[in-house]
Amino acid sequence: MRATSASDRKRSAIPWTPERGTIGPMFDDDQIATVQQHRFTPSEPNGAFILNVTEGPDAGRSFRLDDSMPPRVLLGQTETCSIKLADPAVSRRHAAIELAGDRLRISDLGSTNGTFVNRVPVVEAYLSDGFSLQLGSTSLLVTRDDGAPVVELPAATAFGRMIGASREMRRLYRLCERLALSDVPVVIEGETGTGKEVLAEALHEEGARKEGPYVVFDCTAVPPNVVESELFGHERGAFTGAVATRKGFFEQAHGGTLLIDEIGDLDLALQPKLLRAIERGEIRRVGGDRAIRVDVRIVAATRRDLDHEVLAGRFRDDLFHRLAVARIELPPLRARRGDVTTLAKHFWSTLGGAPAELTSELVARWEDMPWPGNVRELRNTVARRIALGDLAAIVTERSAASTTGDVVEDVIQKDLPLIQARRQVVEAFEVRYLERVLARHDNNVTKAAAASGIARRYFQRLRARAK
Repeated sequence: MRATSASDRKRSAIPWTPERGTIGPMFDDDQIATVQQHRFTPSEPNGAFILNVTEGPDAGRSFRLDDSMPPRVLLGQTETCSIKLADPAVSRRHAAIELAGDRLRISDLGSTNGTFVNRVPVVEAYLSDGFSLQLGSTSLLVTRDDGAPVVELPAATAFGRMIGASREMRRLYRLCERLALSDVPVVIEGETGTGKEVLAEALHEEGARKEGPYVVFDCTAVPPNVVESELFGHERGAFTGAVATRKGFFEQAHGGTLLIDEIGDLDLALQPKLLRAIERGEIRRVGGDRAIRVDVRIVAATRRDLDHEVLAGRFRDDLFHRLAVARIELPPLRARRGDVTTLAKHFWSTLGGAPAELTSELVARWEDMPWPGNVRELRNTVARRIALGDLAAIVTERSAASTTGDVVEDVIQKDLPLIQARRQVVEAFEVRYLERVLARHDNNVTKAAAASGIARRYFQRLRARAK
């Protein structure tokens, strides 16, 4: 291992603070120039690294990082972190680390005590051989493993419905294949629009339960007062309006998979009942007096950081650990190098665009966009371009200028509680979206569902709710 002095390591640390966009006064001009030259640029992972714990409760342990790991590896106290540390000064989910060319990139995840590189506090930074990383009272020495064998990634460009040929996605496919063949609960995390529901359905369709039902329950689309009835069903006469016995989502998913979408929004009072149903494999309908056995594989999806939700008291710790037996974090589209082109071509083809109209200039322009709405935004952009051609740019500019639609403004003017307001906006959007996609496919539900990227059963449920 190359020897470095303390002063060398201090000067070679490369912190970067995206919130400020500049480097603080602790750096001299040479260091600022060094940081600016090393701002994040796409590069292929190369080789492997070892993190050796030199100080703290885990001193003597080591952790290996190579292409066999997910794109981002979490460090923290919880069992769901790939690098689990016993240090009480380390947060539940303290930081994330990933391969970035011939270096590592560390990102603090809002930890309580901060993340330090060579004793310098950082939000994000690159790490090289010989660097020191500090989390709480734990110190880890970064060592490059040049003699490590090359890890061969799957050559696949998709996992079921999940499409992506980037290195970031291919590093997930091997894990997805193993999880599809198991029955353990899975939590899928990621920003809005990254394809969490698509991956959940792919896990179902590629697994042993593929012949069983696939059912989706969206925690944001149901008022809190009826969530229990929706999940567990109710008996006739259980409450006003219960004119008939009804099976809930758990019973509907018997023998298959139940996706609980946006689990982080589930009302705290209902979480113990969900935990009991998952642990015991049985439910009790509202107004019922008997337990009903259910055989259901649970997949949960969330855009929220559940570790932070637990710390804030908004999500039960025991439910979190029961759900997060396995955990998949979907990278945002901006981090999936090359996938904008792959996905744009796929959407262009499936949506019926003329091949000659998808020009290299158009694709290059899309590659340079930040895509805050991720894959969903890209798909909508492709659909708009096919429908409007060159006018799509004008429509986009007008939409950006108005920022919000009339429906949103109308709902805001009502001064409703957040949950009710959000539900009304979502319902209005669903009605318009379904009308548009059905009209485009001559009211063929199967084709409309496929074009929408959701299951036919879920599409029909949305359609029924919109009527």
